[in-house]
Amino acid sequence: MGECASHDAAATLARAAQLGSTVRKGTRWYVRYQFVHGAAAGLAVLAIGLLRAPYGVAVGTGFLVVVVSWLSVYAARQPVARRGFGIRHGIMIGTWGLLYAAVLTLGVIFFPGVAAWWVPGAVVVALPGLIGGYLEARR
Repeated sequence: MGECASHDAAATLARAAQLGSTVRKGTRWYVRYQFVHGAAAGLAVLAIGLLRAPYGVAVGTGFLVVVVSWLSVYAARQPVARRGFGIRHGIMIGTWGLLYAAVLTLGVIFFPGVAAWWVPGAVVVALPGLIGGYLEARR
């Protein structure tokens, strides 16, 4: 009886380790998601700020809509998400949204077409996705 129970316990622990490995491998998609989101957000800000109106807004916004739509479909097709995903994703998107709104609002009002504003602003807007991707890759 003791051998059977220890064998079952060992098999259960082996299965738990296998499932844990599968989940870790299956959640790597979120690293790619965040890097793509960060890069796309930065490029969109550059287009909006440095291309002449109305082309900059059309190109930047259109590009961001296409990328976010693709990322949404990509995320919905993933089989697993790591524990705490919703909170981390909400923080990343919330931070990105605040920075995006601040850079665009101040840039359009005070720095239209000034590369010295828009290039660093694009980097700042890209940071939540890039930092989030880095932190997720380290988990």
